[in-house]
Amino acid sequence: MSSLLRRRKALLSIYSRSNGYTNESKPRGLTSAPPIEVGFTESAGRGVFATRRIGAGELIHTDKPILSHPSLSSIDSVCYFCLKNVASNVPFCSDECRQQSKIFYDTEKQADWSHFHEYCRTQGLKYPLLVKRLACTIISGAATPETLDILQPATLSSEMILLMEKEYQLLRSTFEDAGFTDEQIAFLSKKWYIDVLARIRINSFRIELALGSYEDILLSAAASVEAEAAVGNAIYMLPSFYNHDCDPNAHILWIESVNAKLKALRDIEAGEELRICYIDASMDCDARRAILSEGFGFDCKCARCMSND
Repeated sequence: MSSLLRRRKALLSIYSRSNGYTNESKPRGLTSAPPIEVGFTESAGRGVFATRRIGAGELIHTDKPILSHPSLSSIDSVCYFCLKNVASNVPFCSDECRQQSKIFYDTEKQADWSHFHEYCRTQGLKYPLLVKRLACTIISGAATPETLDILQPATLSSEMILLMEKEYQLLRSTFEDAGFTDEQIAFLSKKWYIDVLARIRINSFRIELALGSYEDILLSAAASVEAEAAVGNAIYMLPSFYNHDCDPNAHILWIESVNAKLKALRDIEAGEELRICYIDASMDCDARRAILSEGFGFDCKCARCMSND
């Protein structure tokens, strides 16, 4: 057995292969336990590997976010919990979403977020909204300050950290003005804020709801599908372990809501690493590598980039 295989076998399981599904709740297209495992790669840290052959177009697994937030431009037109389209100014699409949102919403609605939201809007910021939601969930007791610690953080420059000062102060003062005690927000230090934002920056997914029927989209083997404008951002546990490739063998998509679906773009053999594309794969090589370096902090060495394709 190779040293790499031993390391993969020894890795503590991050994800339950059963995913908690019963026969009644299992998503359409998912006929058995997800055929994947989290392991180590030779050069990119953790990765996701196939445990059996996966056919092109197959639904590999689904995942619910551990954290999500609608974009400010969509906040009045999508469900505040699952990001599904709703009638204007209706906060939730269902009683189920209303109930599940209590882990953050009961805390959040005690404060006036108008100044914080306006600052994020004028500065073009989206990730602080996810920090806000996580903070509300922590205050409610439904999460811990270490919730995202398992995720890889981005490397932040001193200039980037300085720019975070204003948004951090606005977030903390919003809680203070709402009457939350020092004990309730003791976790909300500048260091915690920066550490969380560093993880969100490179692990957040831009949610674009796919257009078309569920069956047609899953049968498609295209690397992208027609989608609406982004309705929000979300953090997932397992999808965050997928590494990048400019010629991916898997694709993540969203149909109707923030719940993610991973499908195979081509046949994948047992033991092969599953990779998704973090950016628009249609861009030229120089543009792709520049965005990946600046936005994700790595120099892409996939086969496409190495061949200057």
